Order: sequence, then C-alpha cells, then structure tokens
Amino acid sequence: MGKGLLVTYALWAVGVPVGLHHLYLGRDSHALLWMLTLGGGGLGWLWEFWKLPSFVAEANRRRGQKQNPGGGIPPLSPIRFAAQMIVGIYFGLVALISLSSMANFYIVGLPLAVGLGVLLVAAVGNQTSNTKNTLVAAFLTSPIFYGRPIAILPISLAASITAQKHRCYKASVGSEKLCVRLYRLGLAYLAFTGPLAYSAFCNTATTLSYVAETFGSFLDWFNFFPLLGHLMESVLLLPYWVWRLLVGDPGFSSGYFQEWEKLYEFVHSFQDEKQQLAYQVLGLSEGATNEEIHQSYLELVKIWHPDHNRHQTEEAQRHFLEIQAAYEALSRPRKPRGSWR
Repeated sequence: MGKGLLVTYALWAVGVPVGLHHLYLGRDSHALLWMLTLGGGGLGWLWEFWKLPSFVAEANRRRGQKQNPGGGIPPLSPIRFAAQMIVGIYFGLVALISLSSMANFYIVGLPLAVGLGVLLVAAVGNQTSNTKNTLVAAFLTSPIFYGRPIAILPISLAASITAQKHRCYKASVGSEKLCVRLYRLGLAYLAFTGPLAYSAFCNTATTLSYVAETFGSFLDWFNFFPLLGHLMESVLLLPYWVWRLLVGDPGFSSGYFQEWEKLYEFVHSFQDEKQQLAYQVLGLSEGATNEEIHQSYLELVKIWHPDHNRHQTEEAQRHFLEIQAAYEALSRPRKPRGSWR
C-alpha cells in the first residue's frame, strides 16, 4: 500500500521534532537526524513543508525496486554538504561537552563523533556514502589541532568533503518490521543522549564549564573572521529574534548588542572562575607573570610527579593532573575583556 500525502502532512504537523513523518515514509536516517536535532532546530520543520510531496513520491517509487532507478552517482548538493558540516560540528560539540574527560578523546572520541554526524546526513533519503573513507578522513584530520575545540571544524570539513566524494545511491532492501526499526533508532538515540544526560545530571558544574569553555574558544577564534563571527552571532541569537518577533515587538534589533553581551559575559564568567582556581592550584596570586607561572609549575611537578610518590600514587596522580590543567589554563593567551566589541 502506497504512502499517503495527507497522512504525511498530519504526522509532520504533530510530530516533526521526533521525525514521525520520516519514520512513516521509511526514512529512518532522516527520522534519527530529526530526533537528535529537534527538527533541525525548528528551521527544518518549515523547510520540509514544501518537500513532503517529493518525499512521498520517492517513498512510493522505491517500494518493490531492487535498486535506485537513477544509478550511478547522485548529483552534488550544496545543501546536503552544508548540512553535513553543521551536523558534524553539532555532534562534535556534544561529544566535547559529554566525553572530553575520556582518555584519547581528541584522537578517538572527537573524530568518531564528527564522522558519524556527517555520515548521518549523508544517509538521508535515497543516498549514502562510504563509511570507512569518511571516518578515515576524520581520524587523519584530528591531530591537526590536537587538544583544541576548534579541531571540530577541520574534522567536519574533511569528513564532509570525503562523504560527498564517495556519495552513492542506497541499494533497496526488504521491508523490516516497525519494532526492529524502532529498536535500532532507540539504541542510536540512547548512544547520543546517554553520555550527555549523565554528564549534565551527575556532573553539572563540570558540564557547564565545558560548555562555557567550548563556546569561549569558538568566540575567540571567530574574532579573526568578522563575517563568520557575525554569522555565528546570528545563529546563537536566532531563538531570541524569533521570540521577539512572536511577541510582536518589531524593535528587536535595539537589544541585539545587550543580549549578545549577556551571553558573552555568561561564558567568560566560567572562564574567569577557572583561571582563579588555576592560580590557587599553582599557589599564585592573580596577575602573576608568565615566568612565575612557569617556575611554580616546574616546582610543583617535581613534588607531585607520580614517580616520586609511589607510596601515595593516587593522590599524586590527582595533584599532577590538576597542576597540568592549571598550567594549560594560565598559559593560554587571553584577549582583553572588551576586545571583541
């Protein structure tokens, strides 16, 4: 039995954040993408109003076919490429917030998360891409900016280019039971949200610190690229704009700077607290010179190195890691508070 357009529109209207209409049409990858991004941040909900007839026609055409009738290589899509970049960055940020404390995160966890985000978009609709080549590109790019959140950008770019280069049509498979499809989607959803939920509820302070540090790193980086920085501001303040328009206040632009300044100050409040803790760990007062920071770091490393404290290995390891983190936080150059303006 073919898929109905009216049913699809009804599911689109009531269940777009969880992708019910895509699930109905057999577009499981698209449904998962909508679950993880809440309908593309709301923008995809409006975009798909015009695309649903083509989705329904594609689903009905695909039924009973062993192979996509187009064959060959799908046409290049700038929209799909942009979506791969955005979702790859989104997956990387979520991984950075929830998994960055794991060992070898920047070598294994980050490129894997970004690569899976790119592959998820690549698998939307009747297309897919080569999983192995896309992940290899992500893993090979990850060491370029090792240890920095900005590594998400080149990893996502390399994976997206590779996914586009190896794009192909999906081979049709036999229909699966709905319970099997829901089970698979549920596992994928839990794999994405589980670590984030655990980090948010069980280690709230650290999670907020990761969020602030990540956004702060991105904001500092975008200061060197004014056009990209303006675009990032627009994306971050989009919910604010929408809210002001919905409540009927056409003068929302007058508060733009003030709202952005609040966001910036919120982010830097966590960074300032982190710096104060770093000074305390190294036994220094705020405003210490680079030479004093380096000297205190060397002295404390000698005292708390695990090799010199075999009788209290766990405590020495904890202090040693704290000293390393504090030194990295204070060694990182910071811009004056008003430089972004």
